[in-house]
Amino acid sequence: MSVKIYIDGQEGTTGLKILERFEGRNDIELLRISEDKRKDPSERARLINMSDYTFLCLPDAASVEAVSFVDNDHVRIIDASTAHRTNPDWAYGFPELSAAHREKIRTSNRVANPGCYASGFISLVYPLVQAGVLPEEYPLTCHAVSGYSGGGKKMIAVLEGEDKPYECNSPRQYALAQKHKHLPEMQKICGLKYAPMFNPIVDDYYSGMVVTVPLISRALSKKYTAENIHEILSAHYEGQYFVKVKEFGGTETLPDGFLAANTLAGTNNMQIFVCGNDEQILLCSRLDNLGKGASGAAVQCLNIMMGVDETTGLI
Repeated sequence: MSVKIYIDGQEGTTGLKILERFEGRNDIELLRISEDKRKDPSERARLINMSDYTFLCLPDAASVEAVSFVDNDHVRIIDASTAHRTNPDWAYGFPELSAAHREKIRTSNRVANPGCYASGFISLVYPLVQAGVLPEEYPLTCHAVSGYSGGGKKMIAVLEGEDKPYECNSPRQYALAQKHKHLPEMQKICGLKYAPMFNPIVDDYYSGMVVTVPLISRALSKKYTAENIHEILSAHYEGQYFVKVKEFGGTETLPDGFLAANTLAGTNNMQIFVCGNDEQILLCSRLDNLGKGASGAAVQCLNIMMGVDETTGLI
């Protein structure tokens, strides 16, 4: 029997990608809103309460408003905004972090979909905090590069338009005031005492990202080698389908010495690399900002909530 699904904000980048991942599925029935009513609160509320599952692909304020419309206890929400990611009453939609995360996603009526940069950062840092490698007060730094699709429809229009600014042909740093919207969840989910220094960069390609966290071994809780860190991360993600820790120290990992950011575009996969040396360890997480960093992760959570194979529609 199919379940009823409504996407509030299905015209945005994340909503459209969720729709793509539903192609060919016969276990869901999509509820559609007419174009002239897509901003009508009463019509949105009607469809939300008709659904079994509603995806919120909206700005934060609109997501909070949408949740307030729910008056039907059976409606289960997957929110792709930042509005509920640090709310302990909501499941955090990264099932590979722990068995507890996966179980809370399975049983919850409210799931907050992770941010794209945050997914990369948390994939690297959370296991090391849990293993006691990283003290909660460690002064973490994070560098990341992403395709321009992460900026949404407006940025896509600028980068793909005829009047594209000259500066957009190069990588561009932003969020220089250290107030990026993903910082609260990066700190909260990892259990850090302080937010990391975060240096995001948007570049002139469509999708895919690499998130990088450097570690200075002498500042860790005790002496760890790069290989020790690789072993800890490998054990943490052992048996996971979408998150893989790549070979340590082999040519298969980076045969030409370059780590491209767009390799996983179009997938829900995430690859983790441990590089550097025993004094300066470089951790990298590669994913698609529109896949494991957005719509792919949301569909994976839906599958877990429905009790079907979590890879459905994602491979």
